[in-house]
Amino acid sequence: MAGGRRRRRLHLSKLYSYTCGKSNFKEDHSQIGGPGFSRVVFCNEPGSPEAERRSYAGNYVRSTKYTVASFIPKSLFEQFRRVANFFFLVTGLLALTPLSPYGATSALLPLVLVIAATMVKEGIEDWRRKQQDIEMNNRKVKVHDGNGIFRQEEWRNLRVGDIVKVQKDEFFPADLMLLSSSYEDSICYVETMNLDGETNLKVKQGLEWTSSMLHQDSDFRDFKAVVRCEDPNANLYSFVGSFEHEEQKLPLSIQQLLLRDSKLRNTEYVYGAVIFTGHDTKVIQNSTDPPSKRSTIERKMDKIIYLMFGVVFLISFIGSIIFGVETRDDKESNGKMKRWYLRPDDSDIFFDPDLAPVAAIYHFLTAVMLYSYFIPISLYVSIEIVKVLQSIFINQDIHMYYEEGDKPAHARTSNLNEELGQVHTILSDKTGTLTCNSMEFIKCSIAGTAYGRGVTEVERSMAERTGLSPSDHDDENRDLPKIKGFNFEDERVMDGNWVKQPHAVVLQRFFRLLAVCHTAIPEVDEENGKVSYEAESPDESAFVVAARELGFEFFNRTQTSISVRELNLGTGRKHERVYGLLNILEFNSTRKRMSVIVRDEDGKLFLLSKGADSVMFKRLAKNGRQFEAKTREHVNGYADAGLRTLILAYRELDENEYIEFSKKFNNAKNSVSADREALIDEATEEMERDLILLGATAVEDKLQNGVPDCIDKLAQAGIKIWVLTGDKMETAINIGFACSLLRQEMKQIIINLETPDIIALEKSGEKDEIEMASRESVVKQIREGKAQLDASFTSSEAFALIIDGKSLAYALEDDISKTFLDLATGCASVICCRSSPKQKALVTRLVKTGTGKTTLAIGDGANDVGMLQEADIGIGISGVEGMQAVMSSDIAIAQFRYLERLLLVHGHWCYRRISSMICYFFYKNITFGVTLFLYETYASFSAQPAYNEWFLSLFNVFFSSLPVIALGVFDQDVSARFCFKFPLLYQEGVQNVLFSWRRIIGWMLNGVISAIMVFFLCKESLKHQLFNSDGKTAGWEIVGGTMYSCVVWVVNLQIALSISYFTWIQHIVIWGSIGIWYVFLLIYGAIAPSFSTDAYKVFVEALAPSPSYWFITLFVMISTLIPYFVYKSIQMRFFPGYYQMIQWIRYEGQSNDPEFVEMVRQRSIRPTTVGFTARRAASSRKSGRFHEQIHHGLIHL
Repeated sequence: MAGGRRRRRLHLSKLYSYTCGKSNFKEDHSQIGGPGFSRVVFCNEPGSPEAERRSYAGNYVRSTKYTVASFIPKSLFEQFRRVANFFFLVTGLLALTPLSPYGATSALLPLVLVIAATMVKEGIEDWRRKQQDIEMNNRKVKVHDGNGIFRQEEWRNLRVGDIVKVQKDEFFPADLMLLSSSYEDSICYVETMNLDGETNLKVKQGLEWTSSMLHQDSDFRDFKAVVRCEDPNANLYSFVGSFEHEEQKLPLSIQQLLLRDSKLRNTEYVYGAVIFTGHDTKVIQNSTDPPSKRSTIERKMDKIIYLMFGVVFLISFIGSIIFGVETRDDKESNGKMKRWYLRPDDSDIFFDPDLAPVAAIYHFLTAVMLYSYFIPISLYVSIEIVKVLQSIFINQDIHMYYEEGDKPAHARTSNLNEELGQVHTILSDKTGTLTCNSMEFIKCSIAGTAYGRGVTEVERSMAERTGLSPSDHDDENRDLPKIKGFNFEDERVMDGNWVKQPHAVVLQRFFRLLAVCHTAIPEVDEENGKVSYEAESPDESAFVVAARELGFEFFNRTQTSISVRELNLGTGRKHERVYGLLNILEFNSTRKRMSVIVRDEDGKLFLLSKGADSVMFKRLAKNGRQFEAKTREHVNGYADAGLRTLILAYRELDENEYIEFSKKFNNAKNSVSADREALIDEATEEMERDLILLGATAVEDKLQNGVPDCIDKLAQAGIKIWVLTGDKMETAINIGFACSLLRQEMKQIIINLETPDIIALEKSGEKDEIEMASRESVVKQIREGKAQLDASFTSSEAFALIIDGKSLAYALEDDISKTFLDLATGCASVICCRSSPKQKALVTRLVKTGTGKTTLAIGDGANDVGMLQEADIGIGISGVEGMQAVMSSDIAIAQFRYLERLLLVHGHWCYRRISSMICYFFYKNITFGVTLFLYETYASFSAQPAYNEWFLSLFNVFFSSLPVIALGVFDQDVSARFCFKFPLLYQEGVQNVLFSWRRIIGWMLNGVISAIMVFFLCKESLKHQLFNSDGKTAGWEIVGGTMYSCVVWVVNLQIALSISYFTWIQHIVIWGSIGIWYVFLLIYGAIAPSFSTDAYKVFVEALAPSPSYWFITLFVMISTLIPYFVYKSIQMRFFPGYYQMIQWIRYEGQSNDPEFVEMVRQRSIRPTTVGFTARRAASSRKSGRFHEQIHHGLIHL
């Protein structure tokens, strides 16, 4: 058989009873060809004139911010939208005119260096994204070349209409229409984790028409068909189209669509026709262009710059008015000149008394250039350097390195480091983010007896926090090799011991049900004979593995039978038994149960069923409730431990009853009427009744290591956590309990459209009527929830909001979203289920804009891309499958638990460092700028700079920047250990304590005070005395040099007083910056006067030999720093901040003072409602031990 393998003969359509009935044209298909449904695909003719005329998008996908053509203009725009850079561009251009108080070179060179450095950094970051795009676009897939031969082709070259052949475990390169597969009835398994976050396999089926004629590569030689379908859109769960071939016209649905970035599993190969390519694919439609994100601090920094502009223009304006008045009054009535030394009688406008208004205008422009030093030109580039170095520290943090996957943390952009310390709300995906995509069978209840000694993550973490051992037995077995999906240990039933139990027959039926009631497919390893399973869901895989380990090994499946090796109750030996498989009644979110009808070897008919307790208990027969009370008790306990439970029951069927059911069920399955689903439900309802209870299973939706502890710590830090998942509501709620986002005492506000009225309308009503009723229902439920919340305002009752995707669509509408957000923000936990990628992004946008707080989104799949890009910070989990989330994220980590260190340690440090360095930047520039202003005031506002032009230009670049960069990279107010111990410290960033206007203006006032003291102390010290032994007084160059030296000393020592954590690097850069100033004075002063001008040998011949220069520098430096030192001493001693109290614990030996430590700890207590701490507190309150445990330090809220 050319190009293909022997087709698998297992008719999976017999298993998936619901999805494989006859196709029929629904109402939606009548819209094909109209607006929104105009796409026409010529299958196997991508190069035909008709196809080329339509100019559909190519399959090349990019996630980069720039292209080669747009890099320079877009990057320059990014730089010059920073108002300070634009200001320096304007002043640099003005420096080319005669109005400039300094040379153009000294003005423009620093700006060019700053812009170039930032653009290089942006280019490097985007090039890394480009490399990832290249890797994805260069993946290979087999494409039909037109003569029955398939050749390897890169993804980027695919065209609409191409026929592709995708092999097992390969990703689909575009959105494909399934034509046929290795199975005879065109069934294939698809893993959609990258799309909706779910790991369970979905079943897709091609049309019977294409399946019957397209078996191998050569069959495509002359194949031609036309697909007419909907236009590109973001809806992952629906597809409307028609397939036309040789006079046949058949309907297409989502069942025939294979989406890009989903993966082919458990199927040797599929053939598909390319329907949507590149940015037209549904997964890309759900994403947005990479946004240009700016941090909150950076945006606020712009406001400070605007404030400084206002100050610059104000003092320039005032100085210009005074200068104009002084110039006008220069010429006295007797013809004499007041300021004769300015030669106003021989001046070109600037000092001409007859043109005083014009002179004032010119002076204004000159003053603006002179006072531009109030604005720190090196601020942005220094912050860029600091952020890059901070990112390197994040990348190199060994505590965020995932050794098992060899994956370190990776900060893909450094723009948002400080935002990590200000996160108010985390919006998290579930599957692959909170969980590790696996289920473990851990406990069960059979015949009213609880079995299983396993300990869940929830139980273990709660026990560890109380200092108790969760289970000695568990500790003994934790190091034993584990079987995937099986974490069960109980000697009463293991190793065949279950036959000795009082209800051995019930246990046998329980284990047999696990081995038979499923849709899993076994794969036997030919080398060692071991059986593994491919299942639709992780739950099913865990059940068949558990059955195998407990003595009931499912090992073979055919079209009509299931084979099991099971332990015989009488002989105690294993025997192979074959069960005839008659029907599978599939699980769905409405039925909440799954059943099989089988015939055993004795000819008896059985219905085996498993499902949610909410639907199973009410289907029990009167004589089948023997163990109900105990089973309910166990199920409630399992749920409290965060486990997912299912009830197992069975009944024996009468032959005539089954014949009647089979006839009715097959008729319903093959119905083409609108009420087909209702007929199927009716048939199954009649069978799944009068059941006999066997027991319940409890599986742990295995969380990633450390997730509960991480969530608990984040909750203690005051961070809210929302879960946005594509999973069904029951799954999401179970995970909520498992990771302690939910607990039993919480009042759940559930908003969904599963009400009887809405369900009835959906079966019979018009679309408009359904939509109106649905909207009214959602609005009503939101308002009722808000009323409950308001009513409990004064109580400590905690609420959880749980909403499904259908309801969320209405809740996000403009007229409802505000109320919905008020309800959601008032709840302790929020879980959005069945959310589409677009909805995730919209919820994130709503939280971001509605609260005005910093949001962080975290996810691992392509379905999370929109959410990651919409949030202020996007965190991608570099999980087992797919790189879409990582490629679109700002920071990539391997495990959710690393979020704790990323935020509480790196986030806190980065926020504090960036905030402090910006405040210090403005302090030093105000100190420097005010001395210029005071000198110009002293010089009659003549626009005379106090310092040499290169002194002006290099102050920010060489003499004061390195210490502030060291501050931004290395400073720590407290150690990482104390960040974890006192998580409330994180609220400094959330409340923006360190970058509030009060603190900013405080630093500015400190700069003004320092400048006043430097100027007047220097001026008065040099005013009336001889400067050297030659009897010379201090001239302009000596006064300027002395003032400049004092400013360099003061601003560098000021940062030394501000640093909390000294290293040798800080010492080098602080003393080195001061040393560089003196080295520069020597070198620059030795250059010819034509370049060094007034600085020529000023240090060697004037300043250095004079004792008064050194004495004045020392005196001014000490005097200027005393006010800040006194303020900090008083504040630290009598009004310490929270972080300062922690510093006292660390540095002043107070850690040995229990009363002081307890006082600080009490300040960190907050009423958390989420996490293990809250769960333990709630349990303690019930027993009256809450306050006692807080007192003993067992609960730290």
